[in-house]
Amino acid sequence: MVSTRAPRAADGWRVEISTGARKALAKLDPQAARSILTYLDAKVARAADPRRAGKPLAGSNLGNFWRYRVGDYRVVADIQDEVVTVLVVRVGHRRDVYR
Repeated sequence: MVSTRAPRAADGWRVEISTGARKALAKLDPQAARSILTYLDAKVARAADPRRAGKPLAGSNLGNFWRYRVGDYRVVADIQDEVVTVLVVRVGHRRDVYR
């Protein structure tokens, strides 16, 4: 049975992955992709506050985005408090992800 109510922070955060981030994950080696997905599930989705596991991006246009460090890879996400969702917008190696 699927619940139709909106999730609450007590239930954990819903992690959604954008199409572009999904394509980037598919291009990574399987072990790195698995590590990133495991991290998102364990540290972000189950957290009371997903901001504790990441850092905000600096800059006037990037102030709403957060980054998570997973080994040599970075995950850039938008934390949407009103719908209790973390939207992953970009995934990539640390040397490429911010370009």
